[in-house]
Amino acid sequence: MNRLTKSLIAQVATVAAATGLAVTFSSPAHAEERRCTGTIRAVQVDGDVVVPAGATCTLVGTRVDGSVKVYRNATLYARGVRVNGNVQADNFNRVLVTHRSVDGVVRRSQVGGSIQVKQGGGGEVRRTVVNGDIQVFSNDGRWQIYSNVVGGNLQCKSNDPRPVGGSNRVEGDKEDQCRTF
Repeated sequence: MNRLTKSLIAQVATVAAATGLAVTFSSPAHAEERRCTGTIRAVQVDGDVVVPAGATCTLVGTRVDGSVKVYRNATLYARGVRVNGNVQADNFNRVLVTHRSVDGVVRRSQVGGSIQVKQGGGGEVRRTVVNGDIQVFSNDGRWQIYSNVVGGNLQCKSNDPRPVGGSNRVEGDKEDQCRTF
């Protein structure tokens, strides 16, 4: 650092100290990942929710500004949630994205992106509004897919047992194992 730069920094620091201002240099703010190994109720989460390997996470009326990611052998119970991003699960134990009732009023879950579950166990998507796709691929547990509103496609393939479902309103295509839902 040359003498002129050092002098300029000293002057700025002196003026800041004299006026009670704090001068800080920082990187831009980034949303954080929030680990979930218990229950998160009706709060807003700025960023993603991560369900770590082997954990169980329950979201009840939670608003997630990012995505929800479910890892190996983990379980997600999401009831009456609002997720701005995706719900993604690989090699998971169980995933449920459903409605909840509050004083007799049904509150549907809402997903701004897609629900993508693959190579895991079983689960359920019921009374949920999904702006993107619902994709259920290569799972070995029982899947139930009922009464959803899907802005994209409803796609199920290579699941054993075959998923069951019906009464879904799909803007795109109903494909493979889900074509009759």
